[in-house]
Amino acid sequence: MTSPSDPESTNGEVAEAAAEGAEHADPSRDPREGEQAVVDVVTPSRESLPAELRPGGLKRRGRTPRTEFPPPPAAEQPAAATPAGAPVLPEWAERAEPPDLRSPELYLNRELTWLQFNLRVLHEAQDPRTPLLERVKFLAIAANNIDEFFMKRIGGLKQQVGAGLQKLTVDGRTPSQQLQEIRIVVRDFMERQRQVYLELIEGLAQHDIEVVRFDTLSEADRAVVRQHFHDNVFPLLTPLAMDPAHPFPFISNLSLNLLVTLRFPEEAELTTARVKVPVGAGVNRFVRVGTGFRFVMLEDLIAHFLEDLFPGMRIETVEVFRVTRNANTERDVEQADDLLAMIEAELRERKFAPIVRLDAEVGIDATHRGMLAAELGLDEANDVYETDVMIGMRDLMELAQLDIPELHDPPHQAITNIKLQDRDNIFHILRENGPILLHHPYESFATSVTRFVREAATDPKVQAIKMTLYRTSADTNIIDHLIEAARNGKQVAVVVELKARFDEAANIRWAGRMEEAGIHVTYGVLGLKTHAKAILVVRRDYTGLRRYAHIGTGNYHAGTARLYCDVGMLTADPEVGKDLTELFNYLTTGCRPMRTYRKILAAPNMMKRALLAKIEREIALYTPEQPGLIRFKANALEDRDIVEALYRAAQAGVEVELIIRDTCRLRPRLPGLSETVTVLSIVGRFLEHARIYYFRNGGEEEYYIGSADLMTRNLETRVEILVPIEEPALRKELNAVLETQINDHRSAWEMQPDGTYIQHQPGPGRHSLSSQETLIAAAALRAERAKRLRKVKPRAFARRAPK
Repeated sequence: MTSPSDPESTNGEVAEAAAEGAEHADPSRDPREGEQAVVDVVTPSRESLPAELRPGGLKRRGRTPRTEFPPPPAAEQPAAATPAGAPVLPEWAERAEPPDLRSPELYLNRELTWLQFNLRVLHEAQDPRTPLLERVKFLAIAANNIDEFFMKRIGGLKQQVGAGLQKLTVDGRTPSQQLQEIRIVVRDFMERQRQVYLELIEGLAQHDIEVVRFDTLSEADRAVVRQHFHDNVFPLLTPLAMDPAHPFPFISNLSLNLLVTLRFPEEAELTTARVKVPVGAGVNRFVRVGTGFRFVMLEDLIAHFLEDLFPGMRIETVEVFRVTRNANTERDVEQADDLLAMIEAELRERKFAPIVRLDAEVGIDATHRGMLAAELGLDEANDVYETDVMIGMRDLMELAQLDIPELHDPPHQAITNIKLQDRDNIFHILRENGPILLHHPYESFATSVTRFVREAATDPKVQAIKMTLYRTSADTNIIDHLIEAARNGKQVAVVVELKARFDEAANIRWAGRMEEAGIHVTYGVLGLKTHAKAILVVRRDYTGLRRYAHIGTGNYHAGTARLYCDVGMLTADPEVGKDLTELFNYLTTGCRPMRTYRKILAAPNMMKRALLAKIEREIALYTPEQPGLIRFKANALEDRDIVEALYRAAQAGVEVELIIRDTCRLRPRLPGLSETVTVLSIVGRFLEHARIYYFRNGGEEEYYIGSADLMTRNLETRVEILVPIEEPALRKELNAVLETQINDHRSAWEMQPDGTYIQHQPGPGRHSLSSQETLIAAAALRAERAKRLRKVKPRAFARRAPK
């Protein structure tokens, strides 16, 4: 058995954890074991695929042995299927000439592939292997994702249509065509979401968790709920009439509303009013009834006490609706005199931005529906979505957080990285033991990254701290440590990204607080978002000034560090330190002369060129004996040039293994073009967020980690960095992560040539841990071995000198 600090231990622990899970797993836990797991998510993108490129029973080709998938169900079969194993060759393959790698049919649509990802998230809410309240959580996440999709992506497309833009995407679609196809998929999503909701409500009831209607309550329960309404809800309600004397009221983004029609007794004329349901700011959507787990929805409660809000009036109808506003209100920063003032103006504009969607109850009065659509500036046929179940399912997160342990995933406690369990000064640890690779959320963010900043703030030898800040949170404490550092007389400089979507207001507050403490706050380079994740600490060691650094794939945010899978590196590498010094000088001055970086790859000037060059190098080094291997793990693969380069690599015979969480334009396993390409997506308990780039390089392997996804915006209009991982032990750790995910038979989904996905399944009679469960178990094994090692480690005692 290897010691915890042994570089061989990481792969061994992952393998041991996987074996242990397979050996001790209860097969009865997986009710679908050995069955086909297919997300039937055929989007319009299938129709854009020429007949000669559609899947025809191709055998999958992989570097590692995996379970063969049964063929898709009949509804998924191509129109002209050939016998299994007989590939359908496109015309260009028979002419022995390469296809045009810029042909639109070779590229999937960004928006549609993202919707595919959200359908995989929704599938987790349907999967009976997932604990019940975790399934509720996934339903809430999928609903929230769709809300943000409308705010960001639909809003942007509607702006393009409104401006008359007809520019084609790389997959050959106009903005209006994308909107039409998206609406088809979204309506399909809503129907699936409805079915999952009904299934979960039934499942919750079986565990005595009920969402009931007010009119089914007993008189005693009604009295208790009435008192709650008058004490906690009624003072927050502000009814707004809609008549010639009262214009149509402002409707805030994603707010839940009641459209009420009422009249005075014995009068024919109707009056219409809007009542906002005050969800948020301490008011829950689900109101508990009694001491158990019975709940009434807040809008149902308000609807039954409208007589108190409109005394003497007769309530005729009550209808629930919600609106979604466009979040794309960005101005041209090149024209800004004051960036901070511009962002504050954007936030004000976003509050009043155009509405892009109306959600309403099925059966809403046709006149009311038409009136709302007209007042909100919507196309009634395309922008109104009706449902007979809960509107705004993101609020289901309230139920998902119920404290019922048996209905949740087993508790997870992040370990402290074994090299950081020593109480020595963290800078001494880095200087003496070399770089440390961090794996979040399996390893603690607080005892690694936050500790790094905390000790830098109090260490008398530290003279300067510089960092980038894209998103953070109050419980992260990093801001407090930076302020403490400034008060201790250290030079502190922070590059705050004011344009981090949906975090603009929070970042403005953080920036103001830091400036008040004397921290040098800048907002990056004009025209570029600063998305890089880096901290640089300058310390006066016994040999002179020395630089220590952290570079990561995730934000400096304690909350997301518990929920997102990220990697980072703590290092005292002098070359990396010099590179970060150059980077921060660039960020704090905006000066654009060509900067020479020794190790890091920085965007927007060199990262994309470097990645393309490394792909071409892999092609040049190809031999039948050494076919080459490229492995990319990222959130998205959208950039056309990168996709085209990967197609060329696959044509040359290079193995290409991609682990792409959501958007992926590349079509794998196309005959004669991408037969060596595998595209996987991992959807599990944590959100996959790490970016890892690997090149076999003829045996001289290269690994990089960093902040950048393979999207044009990241590579060309953002400040991003990738850092090489050169220490053999750390490379083994990254390899273990990639191998574990590539061989995941629980949470991995494999893309088909038409853009649909099939979930990997364990072999007959076996249960397989997901890659995330395996990495949790591996981290626990590391911690246990380190604990045992500390107990048996012999202690040295100083001997007294003879008198």
